Amino acid sequence: MTIILFLVDTSASMNQRTYMGTYLIDIAKASVENFMKIRSRDPNSRWDRYMLLTLEEPPLNIKAGWKENHATFTAELKNLEATGMTSMGSALKSCFDLLNVNRMQSGIDTYGQGRCPHYLEPAVIIVLTDGGKLTSPNGVQPELNIPMNTSCVPGHELTKEPFRWDQRIFGLVMRLSGSVPIDLGSNTFIPSAENHPLDLMCDVTGGRSYAVYNQKMLNAAIESLVSKVQNGVVIQFEKIGPDPPPLQSEVNKQENESMKENQNINGQIIKLEDEKKSTPTPPPPLSSQLPCNTSWHNLRRLILVPRSAQKGYSVGHWPIPESFWPDNTNQTLQPRSAHPNVQFSCTSCEPMVIDNLPFDKYELEPSPLTQYILERRQPNVCWQVFISNSARYSELGHPFGYLKASSTLTCVNLFVMPYNYPVLLPLLDELFKVHKLKPTPQWRQRFDNYIKTMPGYYAQPLKRALARMGAHNLVPDNMDNCLSYSVITYLKKLKNMAKMEMDRLVASVGSKIPPHEGIKVSSRLRTSVLQRKDFSQLLKSVDGNLSCLKQELTDYNTFSIVVPDKGIKPQQFRNPYDIPRKSLLDQIARMRTNFLQTSFTNKTKLSDTDELHSVAIGQMGNYQEYLKKLHSESPPLRQLENTPTRVHMFGNPFKVNKNIMVDEAEDSMLAGQQSQKKKAAENSQQKLRSKRMGGRKPGMYFQR
Repeated sequence: MTIILFLVDTSASMNQRTYMGTYLIDIAKASVENFMKIRSRDPNSRWDRYMLLTLEEPPLNIKAGWKENHATFTAELKNLEATGMTSMGSALKSCFDLLNVNRMQSGIDTYGQGRCPHYLEPAVIIVLTDGGKLTSPNGVQPELNIPMNTSCVPGHELTKEPFRWDQRIFGLVMRLSGSVPIDLGSNTFIPSAENHPLDLMCDVTGGRSYAVYNQKMLNAAIESLVSKVQNGVVIQFEKIGPDPPPLQSEVNKQENESMKENQNINGQIIKLEDEKKSTPTPPPPLSSQLPCNTSWHNLRRLILVPRSAQKGYSVGHWPIPESFWPDNTNQTLQPRSAHPNVQFSCTSCEPMVIDNLPFDKYELEPSPLTQYILERRQPNVCWQVFISNSARYSELGHPFGYLKASSTLTCVNLFVMPYNYPVLLPLLDELFKVHKLKPTPQWRQRFDNYIKTMPGYYAQPLKRALARMGAHNLVPDNMDNCLSYSVITYLKKLKNMAKMEMDRLVASVGSKIPPHEGIKVSSRLRTSVLQRKDFSQLLKSVDGNLSCLKQELTDYNTFSIVVPDKGIKPQQFRNPYDIPRKSLLDQIARMRTNFLQTSFTNKTKLSDTDELHSVAIGQMGNYQEYLKKLHSESPPLRQLENTPTRVHMFGNPFKVNKNIMVDEAEDSMLAGQQSQKKKAAENSQQKLRSKRMGGRKPGMYFQR
C-alpha cells in the first residue's frame, strides 16, 4: 500500500488571484485532481491510499485520514477554504504523527532487529503552497521548524527524526503571478524552490521541491510527481577509503580535454613555436589532471523495492544491520537515525553467490553515484557495503552486501547478502560440495566462529535459508532472543499504546465539532425548550420570584438557540436570518415581486426561476437525491394500462374471463350446444362452397 498524503496550504495568502483568473487555492484543488487522474493510469494505483490534511489545528486539519473513503476525500477537497496562517512546521508534524501511529502498532520498523527494506509502508507527502512567509501566532518564522515533542506517538524516542526512511516530502511551490508570464518556450525544466524553507526539508527526506511559474510548468511538475511515487526506501550512502584507480579511458579523455584547452585561448588557436628549445616542464601528476568531482561520495538516494507479482507485496530475506551490537543484557534500545548510513568501499572485488542461497537485489535511483559506476563499465566488479559499529569488536563492521552495475550497464543494484558473507559463502560451498551435508568437527568449529561474528537477528533468516538449501539444525536456537526481556515487554507495550492512540485519533476525526453558529431566530424547532422536562423541573426548584420567567419566555417563544439541520432547506421568505449577507439585495427584489404585485390572480411564489435553477457544482450530478425528494413530495403516477387480474389458475393464460362449469350436467348440455353450433357452421360453409362452384358437387366433372 502506497500512501499519498496531500498537505494543502489553507492560509489567507492562497486567496491570491493569478493571471488565469483563478485563485491559488483553486489551482491547488485542480492540481490534486489532476494528480489522481494521471496516477490512476498506473496499474499499481489500486494499492494507493489518499489522505488530505490542511494547516488548521488538530483534529480539524485531518479532512481524510485512515477511515475516510474516496467520496469523502473528494467532498472535503472541494470544500477547502483559504483562511488562517501558514503554520507549516506543526502541519508537517501532524502528518508524520498520523503516519507513524499506524507504523508503531503494525511493528514494521523492527526496532533492535535490523532494518528490513521489504517491511515498508511508503508514503509520499505532497505539500501545495504559495511560497509565502511562514507565519505563526508568534510572528513570521525565518525557517521551517518541526516540533519534536511528539509525545502523542508512542515510541517516538526510538527514532531521532520525526519521519521514517520510506516517507518523502515533495513541495509544489506555486508562484503564479497576477500578470501574464513570459513564455519560456519548450523548456520543461522545473527549478527547485531554493530560497523557500520547504526545499531543505524535501532534500532531507529524499524528495525535492518544484517552483512553478506558469500553467505549463505546473502540468510538467504534476507528471514528475506521479513518476516519483515508487515503492522504496531512502538510504544515506557514504564512501570510505580511497577513490578507485582511474581507468585508461578516463586518462585519455582528460588528456584530450587538457590539450584542447591549451590550444584554444580566447577563440584563437595558438601554434607551437619550434624556436623555443628550453627544457620542458614536467607534466603535473595524473591526480591533479583528473576532475575533483566528489558529488558521489556522500548522497541520499532511494532504492527501489520490487513488489511480488504473485503476492502483491514486497518479499525479502535479509535485513540491513543496526548500527550497534545487539545484546540481551541491555535494558534499553539505542535510538536510530531515520536513514541508515551505508558505507561503501571502492576496493574492487568479485561478486560472490552460491546456488540456492537467497539474496535481495534493490535498484538504486539514478544519481551521481550510479552515473560514476556505470561510466567505469565494469559489470563484473562490485564494491562492498558496511554499517559502522554493527560488529562486536570492529568499528567498521563486516560487509553485508555490495554495489554492482547490471550486466547491461543500465542501472546499479544493491545486493543484500547474509552478514559477513565472504566468510559464510565458502563455508556453505564446502559443506555442499565437499562434505555432502555431513560437516566435520573442523568445519563446525569454523562455522561456530562465524556465528559469533553475526548479530543475533540474522539467526532466523539464516535458519530459513539453510532449511531451503537442505541443511537443518546448524544455527543454535538460543540466538533467536537477541533482545532482553524488558526491551521485548516495552515494545509490546508500545504496540498496545499505539493501537489505543490510533483509535482515539480516528474517533477525534470522526467527531469534529462544527464552529459555533451563535444565536439564530428560527420557528422550525422540533422540540421547544419550554416543553422539556428538565426545564420544567428547573422552574419548580427556583423561588416564586422567578415564576414570571416562564411567562417572559413564552412571550418571546420565537427566539431560540438551535443547531442547523442540513436536512432542512433555508426558508428565506419565512426566516430573514436564513438570508446570507451577500444575497440581501436579491432577496428584497424577489420579495417586492411577490408581495407588492398588482394582480392578485397569480399566487405567491416562494422562489423564483433563478433560484430554482441555481444548484451548486458539487450537486449537479446528484440525480439520486433529486429522485428521492421527487417521490417523497408527490405520489407516484398510476400505470397507463392496468394489469388484468386472473380469475383462475388453469387454462389459457391469455383468456381471462373464461367461465368454468363445475356441474357435469351443465358440462354435457354445454357440449351438446357447442356440437350443434359446430354442425350448423359446417353446413353453412358447404352450401356457400357449392354456390361458388355453380351448383356442382365437389369431385364431379362434365365431358363435352
